[in-house]
Amino acid sequence: MTSAPLAARLDFSSGPLFFPVTAYGPGGEVDLDVHRAHVRRGVEAGAAAVFACCGTGEFHALTPEEFQECVRVAVEETAGRVPVVAGAGYGTALAVRYARLAEEAGADGLLAMPPYLVVPGQEGLVRHYREVAAATSLPVIVYQRDNAVFTPASVVELARTDGVIGLKDGLGDLDLMQRIVSAVRTEAPGDFLYFNGLPTAEQTQLAYRALGITLYSSAVFCFAPEIALAFHRALRTGDETTAHRLLDGFYRPFAELRAQGRGYAVALVKAGVRLRGLDVGEVRPPLQEPAADHVKQLAQLIEQGYALIDEEAR
Repeated sequence: MTSAPLAARLDFSSGPLFFPVTAYGPGGEVDLDVHRAHVRRGVEAGAAAVFACCGTGEFHALTPEEFQECVRVAVEETAGRVPVVAGAGYGTALAVRYARLAEEAGADGLLAMPPYLVVPGQEGLVRHYREVAAATSLPVIVYQRDNAVFTPASVVELARTDGVIGLKDGLGDLDLMQRIVSAVRTEAPGDFLYFNGLPTAEQTQLAYRALGITLYSSAVFCFAPEIALAFHRALRTGDETTAHRLLDGFYRPFAELRAQGRGYAVALVKAGVRLRGLDVGEVRPPLQEPAADHVKQLAQLIEQGYALIDEEAR
């Protein structure tokens, strides 16, 4: 049995993939009203899907109860307009629990995060994700990064697993990804999906497209959807002039700024959402807020990015 019918339930092709931050109030509690507003803005701006409570959404910092409520709110707010994919992670037992909580909350799919702490072998990794996939009726995208790195043979096994529909790559090894794509194409042909999941994925998306990988996560969409949409449109239409202009004038400087602090792949994005007028609160420990000077540089970069797309419109 293949997972093609499950993959057909999820259409990610119409725009950037939106990974919302999780909103917290002044006391650090989850603010569901602001979370709802953040999701609404992203969907109305043109997101192709909402990936709730994943890496940018601080999955690691949420209790199971908070997680389920945030997913439920995302499902309610999208109202079926775009798919909602929820994170699921930690060890196998907890990953299964989060998967079931997401299904109960109405999610359309799961992004299976790496297992907690341990560095497993390939057999253990495949078994882990098979158990997560078997726990619900939801299609599962496996996230390759950190301690979850797969051989091409292991991805072939996952592609043959009921419920597993794709692989999101946060590692950035293009040689490995080429071998994975080739192996799955020849040994498990079908509609297996691939995603570029690197931080600031736009920075590497031209290279991933050369491998046939057109789907990518966009953290920038959280705080500057117009810039993210302009880049996505340039890729879709083959407008390399605009893509290069945005890479040189916005995405490369943003990636370099992001590299200035640990955890900035989340904390700097959250600061960007606040700069754009929605108070989503600070990050939870062990993450920390960006330095004030870095937030100031981010504000200038956002202005610079919007100036670039205004220039394009003229």
